[in-house]
Amino acid sequence: MPYILFALVLFLHLGTPTLKIACVGDSITYGAGISDREQQAFPRVLGEQLGPTYRVRNFGVNGRTALQKGDFPYQETRAYKKALKYQPDLVFLMLGTNDSKLQNRIHLSEFAADYRALINRFRALKSNPRIVLLLPPPAFLEDTSSIWDPVIRGKIRPIIQQIAYEEALEIVDLYPQFVEHPELLPDKIHPSARGAAMIAERLAEVARANSPNKTSPLDQLMKGSGTAFNYHGFEGRQLTINGRDSRIVRPKWTARGAPWVWRARFWGHEPQTDIALLERGYHLVYTDVAGLFGAPKAVGIWDDFYQVMVDAGLSSKGALEGMSRGGLIIYNWALANPEKVAAIYADAPVLDFKSWPGGKGTGKGSPDTWQQCREAYGFADEKEAMNFAGNPVDQAERLAELEIPLLHVSGLADEVVPYPENTGKLTDRIRSHGGNIQTINKEGVGHHPHSLKDPAPIVNFILQAYASVSSTNE
Repeated sequence: MPYILFALVLFLHLGTPTLKIACVGDSITYGAGISDREQQAFPRVLGEQLGPTYRVRNFGVNGRTALQKGDFPYQETRAYKKALKYQPDLVFLMLGTNDSKLQNRIHLSEFAADYRALINRFRALKSNPRIVLLLPPPAFLEDTSSIWDPVIRGKIRPIIQQIAYEEALEIVDLYPQFVEHPELLPDKIHPSARGAAMIAERLAEVARANSPNKTSPLDQLMKGSGTAFNYHGFEGRQLTINGRDSRIVRPKWTARGAPWVWRARFWGHEPQTDIALLERGYHLVYTDVAGLFGAPKAVGIWDDFYQVMVDAGLSSKGALEGMSRGGLIIYNWALANPEKVAAIYADAPVLDFKSWPGGKGTGKGSPDTWQQCREAYGFADEKEAMNFAGNPVDQAERLAELEIPLLHVSGLADEVVPYPENTGKLTDRIRSHGGNIQTINKEGVGHHPHSLKDPAPIVNFILQAYASVSSTNE
């Protein structure tokens, strides 16, 4: 019996296909700067995290460029030839850091063609690999003749994003993980062992989606209508839905359950959360309700847009994202449709129009906008507006009962939308009624900047909220 059991286990193990991963890149991939790079470079850690059904190889080479005319082209290395011979099923490609050096910048006009040629060599392999483009981490060097972050950020990243858009390739941005954590780049370029482990963790998440569904529920809606645009490497479409200017961005693959983020206002502003969720298979949508301040007309427009999204195949629950005055519509719509909301992420949100644009508290207000707001609600005069008790700050007891996951990111020095009159007031009231709300408060920060440079806390909040939705539905 023991022999039969051993044979069965061996058969099952040998019968499990192994997915081969090639990590192609420069010294960041190689593991330069890590004392025990053989064990702690991110490809090695990635292999350990993924387990025995994956075989991960490190094809990183120090100092290499994507540019054929760069000082040290990657295509001339033995590692490149070995990577092709490896016939990988998945390629993580990260080049561009060394292309930012002064001697290489003069050839940047050729970067796109050379980078695309490298991609096409892997695409032509018999293994037909899945190719994921990695945007490199920041560099904190001050020597402008060496690796220089403004070139990485302002020139190389946009080129790679454009290629990802045109070639319909997956893209993962590693920049936000490090931009506020220079300690993870001890020599200002290369990740420490901890930084490498963070990269490995993110790429393991990508690799486990090893059979991504490349179709989108919104493909038919987007097909042949509106205007296509590149949204940080993802396919977007600007179109008219129910008579309103609208935008849809599809991920490279659709996550289970077709989750989505619904941005309320200020399309494209501080997009790091949206990009991170697109990378994870979430759709991003928007429809214009500007000038309505969350009034009943705006709620009705959102009702109609929601129905179009759900009828097309998105999840019956959306994650609502509202910056500044967008706080009014996301809360008013959620209060009218709580069963349709997976989570609310509000950023320096207006939660009481008497605070802004009314300026009836400590904030500056905006007289012209205040007039527009009163007209949107149909108030006969200022007195009627001031007696209104239907702002989000007035709905704390109901919000506590509904138990919608809530996250607010706020600057405590906000003089436009004062924290004590908006998020502070709502937070205190929700908690006094036994409800929960998560807050990230930024000391000394005003109304801007919105969001977080590293959006991980926001992203994780939305992922967890959707995980709860999925577990409830199962």
